Amino acid sequence: MYPSVTPPREVKIGDAAAFAGTTPRAIRHYHQIGLLPEPERGGDGRRRYGYDDMIRLLWIRKMSEAGISLDDMRAAFDEARDIEDVLGRLEETLAAQEADIKRQRAAVQRLRVVGSPLGLLSPLVTDRLSHLPSGALRPSDLDALLVTERIFGPLGAAIQASVFITLATHPDLRAEADRLDAADAALDDTVDPHDPQVEELAAQHCAHHKALEQAMEAAGMDEAEEKLFEIDDAEASDKEDTQMSAFEAVTKMPYGFSAARTRCIELTAQLLDGGLSAGS
Repeated sequence: MYPSVTPPREVKIGDAAAFAGTTPRAIRHYHQIGLLPEPERGGDGRRRYGYDDMIRLLWIRKMSEAGISLDDMRAAFDEARDIEDVLGRLEETLAAQEADIKRQRAAVQRLRVVGSPLGLLSPLVTDRLSHLPSGALRPSDLDALLVTERIFGPLGAAIQASVFITLATHPDLRAEADRLDAADAALDDTVDPHDPQVEELAAQHCAHHKALEQAMEAAGMDEAEEKLFEIDDAEASDKEDTQMSAFEAVTKMPYGFSAARTRCIELTAQLLDGGLSAGS
């Protein structure tokens, strides 16, 4: 036979917690926030929980399993808020969580297929690099793509990927890039920004950039980049606003360039824009 509907006795907090599938600590918290009325203490100084208390604890557990917050439970019990309003907001929260889980699952699947850390970059970037053999990219290349994607978005990083593809398939251009990187690193705080070597290095950077462009054009990468622009435009409405401006990046990233290196970068940009003549 089933037990009597109304329990014949009251129980202590430990027994109440065990029956409801919760803990004494949780029950004390319910008392503190006004979710569960605190019963009077008996002659031994301990609280005793009756039938109504147990029913409230069971409902609290069921509502918690449904994802309803403690604040919303209290409002629902007090009839201060329409339960339909609570459920509507809960559905919105669950939908957002489902979307997050879907994105996370897609990211995990990409990591399995593409590999780590390349698979953490946007599909536009990894697809651009898909034909390169494993190990062709240096870790520093991937780091640079990560920064570029943060500043200029997937399209900017995909275009930069063309440079790394060219460097990976042209040992002479890669060697020149390494030499220029070493020369840049030598432009420390001891070098005068107006030292002739700064202008000379800028001219060399400009020449190297043009050589890269010629190699990329010969390989048909300029046409591939046009397709990237088309893909980017088609996906523009689905993109999140997670990138920042170049100015913001400069202020937030710990670049720490010396005055000489900063001037070399500026001169290189001016040469590429046609604002200076080499060696001027």
